Amino acid sequence: MSSSLTVRRIAADQGPTLRELRTAALREAPYAFGQTLEEALHEQTETFEAIAARHAGSDISTSFILYTEGYPAGLIGAYFDDGHKAFVCALWVAPAVRHLRGGELLVNTASEWLAERGADEIHAWVTDINRNAMRFYERLGFGPTGDHARMPRQPEAWETLLVRHVKR
Repeated sequence: MSSSLTVRRIAADQGPTLRELRTAALREAPYAFGQTLEEALHEQTETFEAIAARHAGSDISTSFILYTEGYPAGLIGAYFDDGHKAFVCALWVAPAVRHLRGGELLVNTASEWLAERGADEIHAWVTDINRNAMRFYERLGFGPTGDHARMPRQPEAWETLLVRHVKR
């Protein structure tokens, strides 16, 4: 039986769903994000509610949620930095549904949202030790920019900036 995957932009009232997906991501891949599970668990519920509300209505920063059979199963962020450079970030898909290509669906949906707002390139910082993520992004057409930096909250870890050009 095949599972049905859908991606929807986060709604203003989805703070609890955002928290659930973020903590699941940090439990499963603590090395891959710029936050620890402990930090996320100590965040106030209101913090996630405020992020969801802001991402539901913003034209510069948002989140998309992957659903399988109606249940939340993945998450990605999309934003423009102060220099108007477009990024996808914090991609996570539940291991049980990774084979269904939900990650690809999330990246493409977030990239389309950024392109609709003028992005010519989509960037992604990927933790160097996460070889699976690096190969995943490369399969989607991302390549290295040459930028390499220490992770802000994990100075012992490094990340590489990738870029993909928007096809118009």
